[in-house]
Amino acid sequence: MKKSFNPSSPHPARAVQAWQILVGMAMRRQTTTYEGLSGFMYNKKAQGVLDRILGHIAFYCNDNGLPALTSIVVGKSRGTPGHDIPIDISVIDKEREKVYERDWYDIYPPSEAELKTAYEKHIESRSEKAQPKGKE
Repeated sequence: MKKSFNPSSPHPARAVQAWQILVGMAMRRQTTTYEGLSGFMYNKKAQGVLDRILGHIAFYCNDNGLPALTSIVVGKSRGTPGHDIPIDISVIDKEREKVYERDWYDIYPPSEAELKTAYEKHIESRSEKAQPKGKE
C-alpha cells in the first residue's frame, strides 16, 4: 500500500521525510535554507513549521553519535541553523564538514518511533530543568 506524506502528517513522520531529503543533500555536499527544505516537503513556503521537525533529527543525531545532519539547513539571511537547533554555531563549519564526510547511505534511516523517542527525551529533560523547584 502506497503511503504519502500529507499536510496532517505528524512531526515524526515529517522528520522521516526531512531525513531522506537531507541525506541526499549531504551526500552531494549541499546546504539548503529552511525555505528551500519546506519547498521540497510541502511544495510551498512553510519554513516556520520546521523547528520541531528538525529537532527530531538533531536530537536523534546527538543521541546516536552522528554528525549534526541539520547543520546543512540554514536561515536565508543569516546562513546558520536556527536558534532552537542544538549546535554550537562557533564550530558550524567543522560540524558541516563532518556531515559531508559521513557515508549517510550506509546508515539505516531512523523510524518515526525512534525520532519521536529522541525528541521527547530531550524536550522532557528541558521541561524538567525549567520547572521551578518546590518547597520540600
